[in-house]
Amino acid sequence: MIRMLIPVLDHGGAIEAARYAAFMFLERGVTEVELLEVLEPVDQGRAAAFHTRSSLVRMEKQAMLKALIDARTILEEAGVPYHWKRVFGHRTKAIADYAASTQPDVMVIDASHMGFFRRLAMFASLSRRTPTPVTMVH
Repeated sequence: MIRMLIPVLDHGGAIEAARYAAFMFLERGVTEVELLEVLEPVDQGRAAAFHTRSSLVRMEKQAMLKALIDARTILEEAGVPYHWKRVFGHRTKAIADYAASTQPDVMVIDASHMGFFRRLAMFASLSRRTPTPVTMVH
């Protein structure tokens, strides 16, 4: 059976990836889902010039919590066994490092809220960094 890794990258969440995992679970294709909350360094960016570090961290955690709750709700309603973990770092590197340590069978990324170039760059970077197959749903 398949172990699936679903990264929650930003406030856009991973709703489509969670729906895909729920469907695959109901079709007996997935046995376990790992939700990976990826928090990037908040002190690198334009917002750091206008807000304090603590307020940026608080805003980011609140947005990510809502996105994570939405994905968890979908998985719980479908009865999918899952667990979640929080990692810090740049998105593709943090995801690739986690995938290398846990060896999931497939990685599913919700790309519904990403632009074309961001989607392409993330797919190319993850495909280059990890042998785990990457599926982007939107």
